[in-house]
Amino acid sequence: MLNRLWLGFFLAAAVAALAQWLVGGNADVFAAIVGALFDMADLSVKVMLLLFGTLTLWLGFLRIAEQAGLVEQVARLLGPLFARLMPEVPRGHPAIGLITLNFAANVLGLDNAATPIGLRAMRELQTLNPSADTASNAQILFLVLNASSLTLLPVTVFMYRAQAGAHDPTLVFLPILLATSASTLVGFLSVAYMQKLRLRDPVVIAWLGGAALLLAGFVALLASLTASALASLSGLLGNLLLFGVIVGFVSVGAYRKVPLFESFVDGAKQGFEVARDLLPYLVAMLCAVGVLRASGALDFALDGIRWLVLHAGLDARFVDALPTALVKPFSGSAARAMLIETMHHSGVDSFAALLSATVQGSTETTFYVVAVYFGAVGIKRVRHTVGCALLADLAGVLASIGVCYWFFG
Repeated sequence: MLNRLWLGFFLAAAVAALAQWLVGGNADVFAAIVGALFDMADLSVKVMLLLFGTLTLWLGFLRIAEQAGLVEQVARLLGPLFARLMPEVPRGHPAIGLITLNFAANVLGLDNAATPIGLRAMRELQTLNPSADTASNAQILFLVLNASSLTLLPVTVFMYRAQAGAHDPTLVFLPILLATSASTLVGFLSVAYMQKLRLRDPVVIAWLGGAALLLAGFVALLASLTASALASLSGLLGNLLLFGVIVGFVSVGAYRKVPLFESFVDGAKQGFEVARDLLPYLVAMLCAVGVLRASGALDFALDGIRWLVLHAGLDARFVDALPTALVKPFSGSAARAMLIETMHHSGVDSFAALLSATVQGSTETTFYVVAVYFGAVGIKRVRHTVGCALLADLAGVLASIGVCYWFFG
């Protein structure tokens, strides 16, 4: 899928460039394309410098939390809920702890770090799977929740905004929180419907009802604020929560007598390795997107969509953020490139860039996740996985658009 998508970018750029030259008489388009290749390669290295530090930092702190027993405690806390949602997984099974750690990495926005942990969890679930090539109910629920983007602190999105020069990189914190809540809820309910999970169970009602009440109360509070107050609160809460998590990890680690520095360095080494491996993918996708933009192909497609939206009498500002939304189910690196390119082209705090960042933080690379997670354990029949995950993605995109008009419109 990714090979075809990457090739399609270059072929579309070639067709658009030839049309500009032969029909429009614009021979400078080829110089612009070559220039975009070098500009995007240079931008990729600049982004990676900050990404090295970000992943190294957070995987270091996550390692402290793991050794301090925080992950194990959360796994025990979630045990009764998992027993009802994944009845085929015994209590205390290693898969529960790995699923919890995977969710923790996703909550912190460390999607690249969450992948290796998720693969280990999927292998543990496969040991309980009665069919070697068909996804079990537990595997499907785990994967769809992953694909619904369980993000509370999207630190990589903050990092990309900081690298692009945003005055407050955490400005999109609350929009992402609300949009990802919508995508996760829709993904979970769709799986629950397909698997006929007993949502009326008292334990499930307590967990889901409590989360729903908290979210509803939070939304009610936000609804009473002005747009400027919303933006200020989003930045304040994002920074407070980010620093609070760090202080909490370190404090609990010190109380449990964890060797903080050594643990941090041990986890940080993994972050360096993950970030290093991402550079070739980032260069490849950013250059392809840069060529697509310089050739005029991307603008042509967006202009067509914009015309349809305006013809329907709707506000069309969201159209400029659609590239991120359209490619996100297929490729995380392509969506990341689209986000960076949108900030570079439209301005880091433009409506299009803010919406693109919100979409990036509240949706997931569905087809990539399905291929990698199920491919790692030999699953060929995915059953209702893709449909439920894509429904969650759609909910995340629609919620992102609505929330960004509320916050920044």
